[in-house]
Amino acid sequence: MKILDRYILVTFLKTFLSVFIILMFIFVLQTIWLYISELAGKDLDVWIILKFLWYVSPRLIPLVLPLTILVTSLMVFGSFAEKYEFAAMKSTGISLQRAMGSVIGFIILLSITAFFFANNVIPYSEYKWQNLRRNISQLQPSMFISEGQFGQIGDDFNIKVEEKSGDRGQYLKDVVIHKKNITRPNGNFTVIIADNGEIASEEGSNTLSLILKQGNYYEEIQSNTPAKQKGDPFAKSYFDEYAINIDLTELNNKDLDKENDLNNQNMYNIRELRVEIDSLSESYTKDIESYTKNMYYRSGLEKLTGKPVRDTVKPAIVSSILEIYNPKLQLQIVKLALNNAKGTLQTVDAKKTEFKAKTKRLNKTEIALHEKYALGIACIILFFVGAPLGAIIRKGGMGLPMVIAILLFLTYHFIGIFAKNSAEDGTMHPFIATWISTGIMLPLSIWLTYRATTDQGVFDMDTFFQRIARLFGKKTTDAAIVEGEQAILLTQSEKALVLSRNNKQLIDIVKNYRQYGYSEEVRKAALQQLNLKGYSKLELKMSGDFENKIYSVALQSFNESSSFSKKGLNAYFISIICLIGMILFNNIDITYSETLKIIFQIGQVISLISLYILVIKTLFSSSKFYKVLGKEQDTGDWMIFMLLGPIIYIILHFNHIKKMKEELQMIY
Repeated sequence: MKILDRYILVTFLKTFLSVFIILMFIFVLQTIWLYISELAGKDLDVWIILKFLWYVSPRLIPLVLPLTILVTSLMVFGSFAEKYEFAAMKSTGISLQRAMGSVIGFIILLSITAFFFANNVIPYSEYKWQNLRRNISQLQPSMFISEGQFGQIGDDFNIKVEEKSGDRGQYLKDVVIHKKNITRPNGNFTVIIADNGEIASEEGSNTLSLILKQGNYYEEIQSNTPAKQKGDPFAKSYFDEYAINIDLTELNNKDLDKENDLNNQNMYNIRELRVEIDSLSESYTKDIESYTKNMYYRSGLEKLTGKPVRDTVKPAIVSSILEIYNPKLQLQIVKLALNNAKGTLQTVDAKKTEFKAKTKRLNKTEIALHEKYALGIACIILFFVGAPLGAIIRKGGMGLPMVIAILLFLTYHFIGIFAKNSAEDGTMHPFIATWISTGIMLPLSIWLTYRATTDQGVFDMDTFFQRIARLFGKKTTDAAIVEGEQAILLTQSEKALVLSRNNKQLIDIVKNYRQYGYSEEVRKAALQQLNLKGYSKLELKMSGDFENKIYSVALQSFNESSSFSKKGLNAYFISIICLIGMILFNNIDITYSETLKIIFQIGQVISLISLYILVIKTLFSSSKFYKVLGKEQDTGDWMIFMLLGPIIYIILHFNHIKKMKEELQMIY
């Protein structure tokens, strides 16, 4: 690894680790406050609380990691630009993409790691966290008797008190106890109400002793014979003092590592999610079919065995279909229709909630599947948002970059949240909902990378106002440039460029302005400056300095080849989209999925044919280009494009354009 790559990578890694630790600490604190009610008052060891936080930490990675990458890239590359380190790199011929090379490799490796982490570690930690959370929630020591609400002690008692007093909260007022029957544990058949009470047991005891005073004891008598049940509905007694001893041994010895039967979509890896989606989809389809058949049978259409009155005679014009039946059958049909309508409405209302819950569970499972892929891709895209933006704003540190990063991430995160909430109830497809925030950031990352590579700001206000002035025909004058001529619009840097050049350099600009990347306006300004110094257009044309003809012809062939190659790139992307569409609709069972799959197959065939046609045109145009330069095109290009075009055309396209640009720059 070169020294520059090592320097950039080490700087990025140091900042990355610092930001990651800080953000992880902040999110863990937020988690503590979120679940403080579940941890407080349970007499838990510090080790149990640390284990709880350890298990909950992996589920924070999908939030912390993308934000860390965005903040770090903004800070590091903003600092490089602020200290003019990028300017020093560019002066030696190192582009922004080359400077980002080592960090890009790290981000790609990190994205792959994030994918495997989301697929393996997060589901396991989610299960362990939910399991520990369930076990903690079942810890109900004697101190859990709280004011104004029922608290369950063991499996048999629910206790509520209105007020607690005393130095240990041992004195109770208005006590209500629901006790389950041992033989029939599914109901609270015993109720004890007392005006006062006292907790007589000591702290740390395995027995909770309650002494109740001035109360009533109610017990519902259970009998398997309905007649006896009506005769003896309940028993009632009054007491002055009543003692209850509750064994807390099982509660105090509760195993917090007990494995419970828990499962949800966040506890599955990709393979398990696919199986779960297929299972839920099949179950949902069967439920719909079963419900449809049931509604048909409930309609009673099978019972209509009567025949129309005029079954053999051509019917006359009737105002209602009922008129073709006899009056007795008409009444039967109307009653049947009313009953069916009422029953159907009731059934639909009952089933609506059930099917809505099943749809939500299926959609949440699909979202969980796509989220595992989206995490890695989001890391790459957010890096290409933060790194070029940092190079553009030229500001490092924790100030402005942090503010911009948080605003961008909140936008990204909230779009994702709103989309996923819409997908859960079926308003949006889960695939679109999961990828929409990443898809919105993708064009932003491409645009920012282009602006940073070409040394442009996020918004070039001078150029913007000049374009507006041109649109409305507004002209400005500059005596040093346009004396006696039509005004030419230039930026301040372009103006300084023209005015600082000598005659030879101005002639070079006129002849080779396109090689240097100057605009037509700069060339016109150079011509005007030469005219002021006694060089006419005719003299420049006679000397061959007015235009580089070889470059013009080569540029025309280059533009033609580049145009065909870009169209081929579009065809290549369309073929990729069609391939993804075929795979997607092959795995997703929705309405018209077969039709859509056929459409994508046809689209892929057409796009591949178009790709080959455009590749041939591209290569013919590049042959003309090399002939102008007096060179022969490498025949290996034809073999590579024809054989590997459908697979790696995007690489071949950019490599082809890059080689031709390098040849153009060599023309003088």
